[in-house]
Amino acid sequence: MCELFHNFIMGLRDFIKDYFLGFWDYETPKVMVVKNRTLGVIYRGVQFLVITYFIWYVFISQKAYQESETRPESSVYTLMKGTAVHGDDILDTVEYARPSEGGDVVSTILRREVTYDQMQGLCAEYFNIANANCTADSDCVEGEVDFDGHGRRTGKCVQYYNHTFKTCEIQTWCPIEEYAALREPALVEAINFTVFIRNSIHFPKFKVLRGNIKDASNKRDMQKYLNKCHYDEEKEPYCPNFRLGYIADQARENFSELCRTGGVIGVFINWKCNLDIDPSNCKPTYSFRRLDLRKDQANSGYYYRFAKYYSKHGVESRTLIKAYGIRLDVIVHGHAGKFSPIPTIISVVTAMTSVGICTIICDWIMLTFIDKNEIYSERKFDEVIKEPKVPISTELSYINSYGSNHSDLSEGVPL
Repeated sequence: MCELFHNFIMGLRDFIKDYFLGFWDYETPKVMVVKNRTLGVIYRGVQFLVITYFIWYVFISQKAYQESETRPESSVYTLMKGTAVHGDDILDTVEYARPSEGGDVVSTILRREVTYDQMQGLCAEYFNIANANCTADSDCVEGEVDFDGHGRRTGKCVQYYNHTFKTCEIQTWCPIEEYAALREPALVEAINFTVFIRNSIHFPKFKVLRGNIKDASNKRDMQKYLNKCHYDEEKEPYCPNFRLGYIADQARENFSELCRTGGVIGVFINWKCNLDIDPSNCKPTYSFRRLDLRKDQANSGYYYRFAKYYSKHGVESRTLIKAYGIRLDVIVHGHAGKFSPIPTIISVVTAMTSVGICTIICDWIMLTFIDKNEIYSERKFDEVIKEPKVPISTELSYINSYGSNHSDLSEGVPL
């Protein structure tokens, strides 16, 4: 047992000694020319791929030589424009646009469900509410409030309006919306409504401020231009007026379906600026996409409620409006880049270092698949312990003061 422990200690000591002495060895690469056509084609092919990747993708596509800024400062102002005839009424932006002051979110009403002349009182609960159906007063708990329902229960079981079945009576705004709401026709004229989107973006690192409206010296001419233009990617890239019909088409949505269910559409303003050229060439591009989940019918679409209050016969009353519409979320993305020596140097050094991968790959192929007789491995790895005083020639390459560390090795033919 003691002998085994002694052998273990001695082996551990020899290992530590060899490791310590080997740590101070110096390694230098040895140049060896291998005249193998297959290996040469692989080597040049990998070199070509690495160089092409850095030139085309890293430098040209990603512009790795530039210093970039991806979090610019941005402001958005929106304004809905248009007038529609709805029955005997004329609707303007105050009637259908929310909010009226503009911002990065704006919506327009396309269809309404209206419940007229609601007043605080007692009426029957909606029959689809849990535990609302009843046959006797004992089925209704007085004072109970169902948060999915419409009000507080009185403890009575009453007839559901002009139907034969009964539900629990509640204290709320009567009549309830589900029973008394009237559906109005869709506002089909809204397809020609326009939304004015003014966007300014600032890249503080480069001190560049840009806007999506073209600068003009004559304000009167600019106002005339803005009153009649409509955005077109090729003809009118600086016009900030967008038709709702155009937005729906670009988002691949059916406008009639949007009138029925409503929807949320994202207006993406993308600024990708190369500041190595004139900043006037920095133009925004627009894209549009539906944001709410259409497949989830329970939560799809867009609607909200609001009420108009008034006094009728001295009693406070209201008209409840459930409005379906299009909500536009304006989302701004910005990226600016400009030449800088630091990222250029880093990218160039990375590219030059990556070329060394070619040598590693070819060495692995040579020593694993081609070196069947271990001729290459014997030539590639030499261990020089002490330089001899008299040169000794061998069949393999030898390193001494009179020799060279450059070998020329043909296929399987020793020098």
